[in-house]
Amino acid sequence: MLIALMARDKPGHLQTRKDNRDAHLAYIEATGVVTQAGPLLDEAGELAGSLVILDVEDMASARAWADSDPYAKAGLFENVTLTAWKKVIG
Repeated sequence: MLIALMARDKPGHLQTRKDNRDAHLAYIEATGVVTQAGPLLDEAGELAGSLVILDVEDMASARAWADSDPYAKAGLFENVTLTAWKKVIG
């Protein structure tokens, strides 16, 4: 099941993102369920959130993954949404 995780950073938390980036990338590598990922940008082109496509068994697995992400544990995100997604192109 593909799940789109969209997370918006809390305002003023760019340093939190930078401080936890290596742990976040290691988590992605270790879990092996991320098919695509990248940062969301604000109007000025600055880092403002995350878009992650997960390939997991069910929504509960996606929620567990999201809750264990080092970014989430560091309190980076203002909000996180998880939505079932269907790949059509690419």
